[in-house]
Amino acid sequence: MTARRRLPGALRDASFRVRDALYRGVPRGRLDAKDLVRPFHGIRSPTTPVLVDERARALAPRLRRDQVFSHVTAAAIIGVPLPRRFERDRRLHVTTIGVDQAIRVRGSVGHRARAGTVRRTISRGVPISDPADTFVALGTMLTVDELVIAGDALVGWLGWLTLQELTAAVRRRRRIRGIRKLRAALAEIRPGSRSPGETRTRLALVRRGLPEPALNHDVIVDGQWIACVDLAYPEARVAIEYESDLHRTDARSFKKDLTRGEHLKDVDWWLVRVTADDVGALIEQFVARVRRLLSVGTGGRHDTRTATLG
Repeated sequence: MTARRRLPGALRDASFRVRDALYRGVPRGRLDAKDLVRPFHGIRSPTTPVLVDERARALAPRLRRDQVFSHVTAAAIIGVPLPRRFERDRRLHVTTIGVDQAIRVRGSVGHRARAGTVRRTISRGVPISDPADTFVALGTMLTVDELVIAGDALVGWLGWLTLQELTAAVRRRRRIRGIRKLRAALAEIRPGSRSPGETRTRLALVRRGLPEPALNHDVIVDGQWIACVDLAYPEARVAIEYESDLHRTDARSFKKDLTRGEHLKDVDWWLVRVTADDVGALIEQFVARVRRLLSVGTGGRHDTRTATLG
C-alpha cells in the first residue's frame, strides 16, 4: 500500500473546498481518499465535525463575503440557550445580506436580508450575524418565553450586549415576522440572570402576581456578606435558589448549597429551593408557597432580629 500524498500545509488542519485544493495541485484521487470526510458538498475535512461550531467551520469555505451564519446557528455558536428540539435539526442557518442568491447547500437553510439590516461579526472563527441581530432573527423560531431566556442570557451571564442595544435592534426592524413576540419578550427581559432556570423561576412568580424579585442578590447582615442568592425578596427575607442537575450530581456544588442554606438560616432568612418540576407541573404549589412566605415575612412575624439588612 502506497503512502497517501500529504496535503498542502494550508489544507491539513481545517475544512477546505475541493476546487481550492484542485487549484493548489492536489489530485482528484487524493481528495477521494478515506482519510478525508465530506461534511458538505464540495467540502473536505480531516475530521468529522460534530458540534455546531465545528460544522459551521466546515461549511464556512462555501460562504461568500455577504453571507453569515444566523438564527439558531449563530445563537448556538455564541452560547445562547436554545430549546432541545433544535438539537434534532442539524441544518445550519445562513443569511445572505443583500440581493444575491441565498445559499443552496444540502445541510443548510438559506435566508435573505436587506443590506444594512443585519451586521456581520466573527465568533469561533466563522462569520455570524451580530448578537442583537441574531436575537431579532430568533423571533421567527422561538416562543415568547424562549425569547426571554435567550435575551436574559445575552444581556446577563453571556454579556454580549446591553438591554438598550437589544431594544434598539428590535426597534430597527418594525415590520418583520415575529415582531410581536420580540416586543413581548423585551418587556420581560432583565439583566442579572445567570441561567435559564432562574429566568423560568422569575417568570413563574411575576406572571402569577408576585412582585419582581431581585436577581443574584447579595445578602448582607450587620455589614457582613452572607451569601449571593439567585432570586430574593429582601424585605421578607426570602431567598430562592434554582437547583439544576449539576447541583444534584456535583458533590462540591451540593455541599456549597447546603452551607449557603445554613448561613441564611442563621440570619433568619428563608431559603426556597426550586427544581424544574417546581416551575413545571408543580408551579401552582411553588408560587403559593412563596406567596405565603412573603406574607409572613413582610408582616415581620418571623423577625427576631433588630439589625438592618443590606
